Amino acid sequence: MPNPRIAITPGDTNGVGYEIILKTLNEPHLLELCTPIIYGSAKTLAQHRRTLQEIIVNITPVGEAAEAQERKVSIVNCTDDDTPIQFGIPTPQSAKAAYDALGAACQDLKDGKVDLLVTAPINKQNMQQTDFHYPGHTEFLTEQFSTDRAESIMMMVNRLMRVALVTNHLPLSKVAENITIERILAKLRLLNESLKRDFLIRKPRIAVLALNPHAGDSGFLGTEEVEFIAPAIGKATEEGISAFGPFAADGFFGAVRYKSYDAVLAMYHDQGLAPFKALDMGGVNYTAGLPIVRTSPDHGTAYEIAGKNLADEDSFRQAIYTAVDIWHNRKLTDEISQDPLQITDKHRPKDNRPLK
Repeated sequence: MPNPRIAITPGDTNGVGYEIILKTLNEPHLLELCTPIIYGSAKTLAQHRRTLQEIIVNITPVGEAAEAQERKVSIVNCTDDDTPIQFGIPTPQSAKAAYDALGAACQDLKDGKVDLLVTAPINKQNMQQTDFHYPGHTEFLTEQFSTDRAESIMMMVNRLMRVALVTNHLPLSKVAENITIERILAKLRLLNESLKRDFLIRKPRIAVLALNPHAGDSGFLGTEEVEFIAPAIGKATEEGISAFGPFAADGFFGAVRYKSYDAVLAMYHDQGLAPFKALDMGGVNYTAGLPIVRTSPDHGTAYEIAGKNLADEDSFRQAIYTAVDIWHNRKLTDEISQDPLQITDKHRPKDNRPLK
């Protein structure tokens, strides 16, 4: 099986995207695992490269992804070479370059020219100046590759745990109104299937967090646990999903109970991501539930250190490793799920006698 072809988008050109890409791809052994294809600008990449030290990786410009060769790093020029670089400052030009690169990579994913997508950070507010009117990558990719906006789940993965979200990039004031039985149940189904197919966990155990302090104290501090979360867990259990809870988030993480589960389903962004990053920074953001595999680092554009050769590439490196692992796991799962006794016309005797 040939190595997967990874489309890499640099995100905001004035952030640390190109820096973490270059530092990651500077490790030659990565080319034994995948064929990296950067979507962006060779001229912009060269400008970022001048701010770094000891970058020896050779990058070959190609006209399209199909021209990329194994064991080489390629770049497809799909953004304006004259985009000015202003480290640490979001500009309309940096937003357009990020949007153009993401759009080109997604189109090649749809056309089967690449196998995986790994995205460097964008500035969500700055991107609104383009045709990108989404809270983040997750929502954009869900609309691009799914017919139903509910058919994806944001999952954070590190060495300690997997944390998925019921709501993604929502203001806290709007979280409660988006907590419904149907939404929680849909996320549990997606999470359960992803754990089995993408991470090869035969019978996943999922912990579900409460929304309110002390899990609502039987309705005294909030009724969402009684009205929505517990009923959704019950319905999931009836479907054969091993879901447990709802657990009060502070005690759950404080008592290290996450070690007893294969994944945690949090109700909102900071409820899950604050302990996730506090316990082990350097994880991976994975958009589960889509037909394509997409990962990204678990940090933002880091404007404050852009252009200073200070960015840590570990999270981006892990994003590539995770994407490759999931790609192979999906191939393996799909292969062993096929019916080995399926009879095709070419195997059937001409006189239609049963096969022995």
